[in-house]
Amino acid sequence: MTDALLTLNAGSSSLKFAVFDPHTLACLGRGGVEALGGDARLQFRPAKGEAFSDRLGRGDGDAPLAALTGALDTLGKALPGLAVRAVGHRIVHGGAELAAPVRIDDAVYAALAKLEPLAPLHQPHNLAGVRAARALFPQAAQVACFDTAFHRGHDFVADAYGLPREMYDAGLRRYGFHGLSYEYVSGRLREIAPEIAGGRVIIAHLGNGASMCALRDGRSVATTMGFSTLDGLPMGTRPGQLDPGALLYLMSASGYDAAALSELLYHRSGLKGLSGVSNDWREIEAAGTPHARDAIAYFVHRLVHEIGGLTADLGGLDALVFTGGIGEHSVSLRAAVAARLGWLGLALDESANAAAQTRISAPPSRLAAFVVPTDEERQIAEHTAKTAFA
Repeated sequence: MTDALLTLNAGSSSLKFAVFDPHTLACLGRGGVEALGGDARLQFRPAKGEAFSDRLGRGDGDAPLAALTGALDTLGKALPGLAVRAVGHRIVHGGAELAAPVRIDDAVYAALAKLEPLAPLHQPHNLAGVRAARALFPQAAQVACFDTAFHRGHDFVADAYGLPREMYDAGLRRYGFHGLSYEYVSGRLREIAPEIAGGRVIIAHLGNGASMCALRDGRSVATTMGFSTLDGLPMGTRPGQLDPGALLYLMSASGYDAAALSELLYHRSGLKGLSGVSNDWREIEAAGTPHARDAIAYFVHRLVHEIGGLTADLGGLDALVFTGGIGEHSVSLRAAVAARLGWLGLALDESANAAAQTRISAPPSRLAAFVVPTDEERQIAEHTAKTAFA
């Protein structure tokens, strides 16, 4: 038997996973299951050999359990003899108290379940993945790795809202998210450009979920997401920054209740709502309609606006890093943002940008710019190995 470390990122309709050697952290393969609860499909790419896909079907009962069971059955044929010794889980919300990876026992699970109202789009599905893994691997260490943990330690002014202090003390504060991605990219930047990574850096994690983080010497100083995953930048289906008075208006003038507001804010807003096309950036770029162009312009505007604020928080800026699905793959988005940042001294190397090279700023640029692919699974694996086998 070969020891294995499994990482899981369970969502509402998909399950991402990766398999690592727990001793060397060499990746043995990565994959995912799409259409959970429906006609589920598995895709897997082993580190050695050809990628393959498999149709898992609907399954019975709990969708993550059915998907994980089917995925492992298929993986057993591709990577025979695996013995899962630890499972690392991406957990979106750790609250104010859970600020480091932790082994999941019944008490930790109960504490995480209480945080579901703070991240209703993610936390329940993350915990469904935990239940599935605990059922399939009762002897394996289960480790929670938090997207919020990277942002703990902010100054009070970076986390507080202008609400009565007792609300802050009760947990109504800015938490920030995408921390696993920021932690990984920050570490990679130290390898790529150590002389810059120790300075003032903004990382832009741009995908269906989007946020930015200001770092000083690799530590989070401020971030655009706040109490929930709705705040900050516009996203695939979420609005980003929004005057709360608009919500009060919808409640009083249009009869929206909490359920209707949740549906609007989590599923019908952002790039999808603005463009009238899709929440997929590639489809919006290809559409070429007036509303699609407006959505792109608004996204760029909000990015540049938030970069200005985060630069002020840092007292200047040494580097801007693009990551995430849009940040890593959209040449035009990076060019549009760079065109608005000449005042910060950013000069783009157009050929490097077109090729998505690691460094995309031109040699004379005062502000360095990079494209660094994120790898949350690798970060989860590192945390899980240290926590489970220390």
